[in-house]
Amino acid sequence: MNRRTISWWCVVAFGLLVVLGPGNPARAADPTGTWKWTVERNDQKFESTLKLKLEGSSLTGVYVGRQNESPIEEGKFVDDTVSFKVTREFNGNKFVIAYEGKVDGDTIKGTSKFTRDGETQSREWEAKREK
Repeated sequence: MNRRTISWWCVVAFGLLVVLGPGNPARAADPTGTWKWTVERNDQKFESTLKLKLEGSSLTGVYVGRQNESPIEEGKFVDDTVSFKVTREFNGNKFVIAYEGKVDGDTIKGTSKFTRDGETQSREWEAKREK
């Protein structure tokens, strides 16, 4: 190839790079929405609902389960991971459940942790976003 042909190809390649761009950066996940999952305890199934709203890296929202609604506390969203706490009351006793999960499209997979009788217990959870 001569020098003129090489220059022409360089101009074409540069033009395509400008028009098409270097590629689209990956779009960050957004946890905003209504999420549902089923929890099984003592051979009974209960539906849980989580309503989240992202404001910067802060999460606000409510957790609804077993006929009670509780605001989420200390909600954060960093690196596609949600984390928050929920204070629940059962038989006059208050307890805190800490949730953490990775958002992947319309799914959140993670763990919840709480202390019961002096022992920390952990459970897996997987929620699906309502359309």
